[in-house]
Amino acid sequence: MRAFLKFFTWPAIAGALCALLILQQWVLPNPSAERSAVARDSFRQAVASATPSVVNIYTEKRVASANSRMLNNPLMPIPRGAPRQQVERSLGSGVIMRENGYILTNNHVIDGADAIQVLLSDGRSAAAQVVGSDRATDLAALKVDLDGLSAVTIANSDLLSVGDVVLAIGNPLGFGHSVTQGIVSGLGRFGLSPGTYEGFIQTDAVIHAGNSGGALVDVNGALVGINSWIYASNEGGSGSSVGIGISLAIPSSFAEFVMDDLIRFGRVIRGWLGVQVEQIPGDALNDQRLLVRGVANGGPAARAGLQAGDIITHFNDDAIEDVRLAMYEVSLLRPGDKLMMSVSRESVPVELTAIIGTQPDATE
Repeated sequence: MRAFLKFFTWPAIAGALCALLILQQWVLPNPSAERSAVARDSFRQAVASATPSVVNIYTEKRVASANSRMLNNPLMPIPRGAPRQQVERSLGSGVIMRENGYILTNNHVIDGADAIQVLLSDGRSAAAQVVGSDRATDLAALKVDLDGLSAVTIANSDLLSVGDVVLAIGNPLGFGHSVTQGIVSGLGRFGLSPGTYEGFIQTDAVIHAGNSGGALVDVNGALVGINSWIYASNEGGSGSSVGIGISLAIPSSFAEFVMDDLIRFGRVIRGWLGVQVEQIPGDALNDQRLLVRGVANGGPAARAGLQAGDIITHFNDDAIEDVRLAMYEVSLLRPGDKLMMSVSRESVPVELTAIIGTQPDATE
């Protein structure tokens, strides 16, 4: 009898242990596995890395209001018709680019402001001074005197591809630090804003008023762009602009180039060729040409021998793709740089070399 019980009991215990193991591994919920799945699908580390480098910006501007009804009240001690000052307040975002207090934002965020206040993610605030601004790119550099600042990690925006996941961090509608997610919808967008130099990153990450000047970061929390504009439509018929899922950001590589010049020179030093061109179709399907309409007297193009009527086919052996992109790339050159131009003059190929000059007016 004892041998029989021994023979029956041990298999029963082994079976119960196997069942328990199966339940634990495949049936019952595994908290640690759920936590790892959440972490794998989360951008919390990217946000935690980038958020200390994003600031909220609040500005005040004093404007005259000559039509106030109070000014026309004879009981008021203010003389009739005297301009009355009122304060306009606005908000935006910025990105700490350097640990010694340099912040990059959009020019339209701080344009004309009499006072600029910066609020950090850790709750500290400070008055900011404008180091330099550039209307042509809608960028401005600010400076604050605070210790322990966290400068953003800057990624190479030239490596972005359509479909990459991006996060927009800023101060939408005054809510404070907020994050939205999207993908890169397009690259090198031109003709979508009042700025002269563009080449925007297009994304569907939701941004609102107040996000301007904030950070567009990759999944590692590194800066790939400065959020700038919302492409809007008036198709609703109400007269108000409606966002249509197109947000535009200035690539970080270009933004860093502009900020370095603003810090060093107080303005942006742009390359200048001194030529007026018109885009015309090329031989191949996607090939383009630049028809020279005119050259500036004594300018780099004229000194190189370029003439009106010439057709430019290549810059530095690179085929012309788009007139705006070509002139944008010229603007990134430094005075003294050489630019090789392949030209067709009355169907005869000509090779010219221009020495890039300094653009006389950086806003043109």
